[in-house]
Amino acid sequence: MASIFSKIVKGEIPSYKIAENENFYAFLDIFPLGKGHTLVIPKKETDYIFDINDEEYANMFLFAKRVARAIEKVIECKRIGVAVLGLEVPHAHIHLVPLNDETDINFSNPKLKLSEEEFKDIATKISSEFK
Repeated sequence: MASIFSKIVKGEIPSYKIAENENFYAFLDIFPLGKGHTLVIPKKETDYIFDINDEEYANMFLFAKRVARAIEKVIECKRIGVAVLGLEVPHAHIHLVPLNDETDINFSNPKLKLSEEEFKDIATKISSEFK
């Protein structure tokens, strides 16, 4: 059965897209720890990130780096935190979370509640900075 992320890639479920290429897709997390919290996924459905072949794994992190640089230009933060948990959705993904403090990437923190307009605005701004 296709994961929710595979359905997002296919356009069956809407997302707030940041960037994509032939192999990867980046979009805003709809349950964000902070504004700009983005997920980077391979388009090819793979459950566990360490099952991805070496070349794709390296390219996924290079793609995520470009996304992180775009986030930094839009969201005021000291750094972009990176987390790979992989238990909540059976599709490999990287969390990119803007950080001003180490506690900003605590997944036990309450999630932000943003309006559709806020999500769209953030996605548009970050996407415009993606190079």
